[in-house]
Amino acid sequence: MRAATGKPGANQARRGNRHLARRALLPTVLIGIGLVTAFALIGDARGLADAFRHFDWWLIVPILALTVWNYGWRFRKWQIYLRELAVDLPTGVSARIFLSGFAMSLTPGKVGEVIKAVYVRRVAGVPVNRTSAVVAAERITDALAMLFLAAFGATQYAYGRPLLALVAAIGIVGIVLMQRPASLKRYVERIAHLPVIGPVAPHGTAFVDASGALFRPGILVRAIGLGIVSWSGECLAFFLVLVGLGVDPSPRLLLIATFILAISSLAGGASMLPGGLGVADAGIAGLLVVMLKDEGMTRSVAVAATILIRFATLWFAVLLGAVALASLERKWGQVETAEQPVQSASQTEIRSDNDTPGGLEAIGDGGNL
Repeated sequence: MRAATGKPGANQARRGNRHLARRALLPTVLIGIGLVTAFALIGDARGLADAFRHFDWWLIVPILALTVWNYGWRFRKWQIYLRELAVDLPTGVSARIFLSGFAMSLTPGKVGEVIKAVYVRRVAGVPVNRTSAVVAAERITDALAMLFLAAFGATQYAYGRPLLALVAAIGIVGIVLMQRPASLKRYVERIAHLPVIGPVAPHGTAFVDASGALFRPGILVRAIGLGIVSWSGECLAFFLVLVGLGVDPSPRLLLIATFILAISSLAGGASMLPGGLGVADAGIAGLLVVMLKDEGMTRSVAVAATILIRFATLWFAVLLGAVALASLERKWGQVETAEQPVQSASQTEIRSDNDTPGGLEAIGDGGNL
């Protein structure tokens, strides 16, 4: 697999890469819009400025450290999933690919994170239709982990219980289906003869095949456990944000912070809006005012807390992702592998190849993606 420079296909790939780079810069515009909107909604710029002025800014270090804690454990889950699919990448390259997905956090439902599967193909030659199952498994197990964290608060507070029940029901149904790949593949095979959607059936079969491996009970439990550990870091970071804004630390505050961040994140994800913008932000600020019976928790302080935690989580992630994406584009942005086959788990093998970026290539037969 060599860079196909000078060919129409390669030129088209480069144009796609430039388009991807422009999309990665989109957060710069959106963050400005978001901040202006926050000021407009609060209607009290002075109160917001006071909240920021009195914030204990030294806490931003442990807050960001806890965010990195989240990313570290989620990367561990990414590595486990790749190993289950027999995808072998150098750790440094794998970390950059994992982080590059954060640059696409502002796509609806984070569907842009499939860019990770694209780079795995470029580096290791593994078809996108298999490794995209990893992206889906990450999203599902992250949601289930946040559901678990929110459930602690739901035992004490009635807010958001219908949403939690809905997420739980969808999650259970999805897992049951993914654990029965043979049944799903029969449905996929039925559409193979249909026009328009028929040609994508082989890719659907490869996706289902890979998902069956990723949702085996042992792997599923481990992934959800890692999700709970990782997302607990961001919940603790939100707790520190509130403490930094003058709220007295207590076990109750930690419970409320965990519940608010988890339920708001789930609502933002369910909205399918880019980054959950508007929904997650309004959920965090609104629940703070309602649930924290503290005279110091004014609307200005609630908005300040929302901006701080969203910077430390969403925007910090987008920044890291953009850096990782730029690094990958410099080395692999113009590398298009030879057409890769659709593969089932039983057809996949990895072999060394000195001409292949990363020294890996997936081989097999069938269609390609």
